[in-house]
Amino acid sequence: MSADSLVMTIPEFARACSISRGLAYDLARRNELPVPVIKLGRRMVLSRKAVEALLSSNSEVNDGRK
Repeated sequence: MSADSLVMTIPEFARACSISRGLAYDLARRNELPVPVIKLGRRMVLSRKAVEALLSSNSEVNDGRK
């Protein structure tokens, strides 16, 4: 998916978070991802804005800004 897309796939999320695809899918199925999972039939996607907010807030915490 392109960066213009409003949603992100589970594999894209896994790459962005440096975790395995399998772990990301497992967490999504158990509804344990730190962002809401959007289910479209059998397909699972995530809001790109929610993921970006999560990653930017975590980087701020790790940089000592919060």
